[in-house]
Amino acid sequence: MNEYTFPKEEYLAHIKHSETVNTTIESLASIQNAQLMTIPFENFDICLNKKISIEPESIIAKLLRNKRGGYCFELNALLLMALRSFGFSARTLLARVHLSGKPGGRSHQITLVEMNGEQWLVDAGFGALTPARPIPLIYKQPIISNQQTYRLIEDALFGYMLQSRHEDNWSNLYSFDLGHVCASDIEFGNHFTSTHDSSRFVHSRVASLKLENGLITLLNHTLKKRQGNDEDLIELEENESYLDALALHFGIELNTNYAALKPLIA
Repeated sequence: MNEYTFPKEEYLAHIKHSETVNTTIESLASIQNAQLMTIPFENFDICLNKKISIEPESIIAKLLRNKRGGYCFELNALLLMALRSFGFSARTLLARVHLSGKPGGRSHQITLVEMNGEQWLVDAGFGALTPARPIPLIYKQPIISNQQTYRLIEDALFGYMLQSRHEDNWSNLYSFDLGHVCASDIEFGNHFTSTHDSSRFVHSRVASLKLENGLITLLNHTLKKRQGNDEDLIELEENESYLDALALHFGIELNTNYAALKPLIA
């Protein structure tokens, strides 16, 4: 990555964060939550056959200035740049996604933050299942976030395993260890995730944005909005109104026409 100067004030204004920032767990949590509520998770550059750049200047331009979101290699890179600029001790980790029941490659970028001898998992880019607060690296300590319960367990093969609970069952989300991550590791992961035929991001349209007491998500044509105990479903049509819905519900402005999107495969 090239040298850059992170625009701290522009970032705080964009995520609507007006509190004083200091290197505490409270500030860390408020920054993470503010980003999740203002910058959507989305893959529409991939849907437009565009390359995903992970250069700092490109991420800043896209996510802060061009009314767009991104996926983990963009969202968590932005958050990492911000945290470092505010004085946090933070570094990138790579995780294996386990949603299919089988371990994937290291295709999910996350962040490790260390404060006062404690370590925290921070994530702003796992879509609808993103924990909306830092997770302490302590095994079997349930954390409630955005009406969802998470915990970390120890896995003999993969190190830390993040799980979420549905009723009485725990499901594996992703695993990670604390090994060093090189810039080339991130480049490999980003390239695979944005181009390989087996990647869900190549064949699906996805978006999500945290709301006060809820979440709004999009999978292909199905838009789901949950706030408290209320949930609404909307089926989007295959025309220009689809782009209007992206702008209305997620603040995503593609500045193109609907025909430019890759068609969905039935």
